Amino acid sequence: MFAQIVEPVKWTFESKQDGLNATLVFKATIEDGWHLYDTDLPDGGPVKTSIHYTESTQFDLVGKLTKEPQPTEVFDKTFNLKLAYFTKQVVLTQKIRLKNSEKIEIKGLVEFMSCNDVTCTPPSEADFVFRLNTPVQEKQTGNLLLFLFFSFLAGLAAILTPCVFPMIPMTVSFFINNGKSKLRSRLNAAFYGLSIIVIYTIIGTLVAMLFGPGAANWLSTHWLPNLIFFAVFMLFAFSFFGMFEIVLPSWMANKSDKQADKGGFMGAFFMALTLVLVSFSCTGPIVGAILVESAGGQILKPIVGMFGFSMAFALPFTLFALFPAWLNNLPKSGGWLNSVKVVLGFLELALGLKFLSVADQTYHWGILDREIYLALWIVIFTLLGFYLLGKLKFSHDSDVKFVSVPRLLLAILTFTFVVYLIPGMFGAPLKGISGYLPPQTTLDFDLHQIIRDEIKLGAPRNQIAASADGLDDLCEKPKFGEFLRLPHGLEGYFDYEQGMACARKLNKPVFIDFTGHGCVNCREMEASVWSDPRVLERLQNNFVVIALYVDDKATLPKNEWITSTYDGKVKKTLGKKYADFQISRYRVNAQPYYVLLDGKEQNLVEPRAYDLNVDRFVEFLDAGFAEFNKRKASPTPPQVKL
Repeated sequence: MFAQIVEPVKWTFESKQDGLNATLVFKATIEDGWHLYDTDLPDGGPVKTSIHYTESTQFDLVGKLTKEPQPTEVFDKTFNLKLAYFTKQVVLTQKIRLKNSEKIEIKGLVEFMSCNDVTCTPPSEADFVFRLNTPVQEKQTGNLLLFLFFSFLAGLAAILTPCVFPMIPMTVSFFINNGKSKLRSRLNAAFYGLSIIVIYTIIGTLVAMLFGPGAANWLSTHWLPNLIFFAVFMLFAFSFFGMFEIVLPSWMANKSDKQADKGGFMGAFFMALTLVLVSFSCTGPIVGAILVESAGGQILKPIVGMFGFSMAFALPFTLFALFPAWLNNLPKSGGWLNSVKVVLGFLELALGLKFLSVADQTYHWGILDREIYLALWIVIFTLLGFYLLGKLKFSHDSDVKFVSVPRLLLAILTFTFVVYLIPGMFGAPLKGISGYLPPQTTLDFDLHQIIRDEIKLGAPRNQIAASADGLDDLCEKPKFGEFLRLPHGLEGYFDYEQGMACARKLNKPVFIDFTGHGCVNCREMEASVWSDPRVLERLQNNFVVIALYVDDKATLPKNEWITSTYDGKVKKTLGKKYADFQISRYRVNAQPYYVLLDGKEQNLVEPRAYDLNVDRFVEFLDAGFAEFNKRKASPTPPQVKL
């Protein structure tokens, strides 16, 4: 009988890949009546099951070997030891992190020993080979023309962001003051557009190769550049109000008189550089995906992408730079041009607050919460309305003898906007401008949330807060919950490990929200999509929500610092930790980015990014929840290929 059983244990091997992360699966099928010993056994007993890898520098092991199902423990009289073993079937999985290489072969062997009630086989070995491709090589074979096209579209979309659009009046103002002739204005405007392309394409790519995508994140979220950008906007606003005039230094002006062309080009280049730096706060998430390509080792594709982006980005600004030359040739009719500049100054004043708000939210200063921000906007736009009606006048303005129809219409629109803003002081979501405002969780008095809580639980808000220390009796109070909040009264976590542990205890799927304090699109998604009752109901009941802030500056305890497997740097803040996590695992650094996971940290469906279509988002959540329920009934869940 025994002679007929040659191999009581048969091994099969497969790999599952998700970006640079992969899972090696070792599956053993065991004959009836036989058992395979565990991977952890005491000394003096039988040979334990162990995996030996051929030495390689192409990958790193991540975490410990996992077993499904868990082994059975018995006291073995033969060895006089308590031993653990598997019967029928066992699946061993090992997570690994791939390094940059075109192809990877992971070789090795599994050493094991099996027994039945009568006898044991000698220690045996099973060889394995896993062949994997890193995503860097796969992406490099992509269609560059298609990538160029989408980069071009991204550049056009970037014009509409709140950090870029108000730069247009600065461009107009500069070329009004410096265009002395049609030919010179056109040359300067052409050089201005070319400078934008050169700066984005060359400097942006060099930054990515030298410093990685973290440089873009620093520029868009760190307090220093944001305060500088805020100061620049205030400077231009006060200049438009007539407080002073921004001109080139006298030495540069004198040099320009002698070398007119050189002087004009220097001014145009300076304006282009200012535009690129200030706009990076909003274009960072768009450009970030291209910069990740460079940091991952590619050169051609990020250059093509940055060129396409900057070409579209520069085109409207170049046209607006040409327009002032036409304005200067028009007859001067009163102070209409000064009025335009003052109106633009009010817009600069309002939109410049966005930069101060980003720094405030990122560092938790608490000086520009939602109600303060809205109060400032209400005052600014009210004053703008009075200015349009001629009730407010600056020193360089002409008298307004009567209100023209265009000014009246603009005044009506402005006061309508003010009325629209007022309910926001009491918790109205203001979906139309949600991306420009601090998150609603910073509002001290949210009437809508108070009503929702009392309807939901039938208790006063203070009682609700006292009972909402965790999602469930099995789960802990969320870390960082003292300064981070989820929108719309949702409960969740801000620490990945803590949230995953809770999800396993509750046997629920996980909704990962890669977000940021300075993320305009994140606020729009929360206001327009998350607020939908269908989405809220699913997030609240079907998932454990984990919001990972990639730009938060809270310093982590030293024992929670991580060394990046992507760039080798130590990550000491909450934001840097999860920015690295997003880049390392998903090869993406744009927010928002939504991922649905099971308890084994495997993707349930393909992740989603910014999309204001509520129906598609509901389908995304339902598909992930259905896949989770399907896997609960299957011991070997399928892996979603991304």
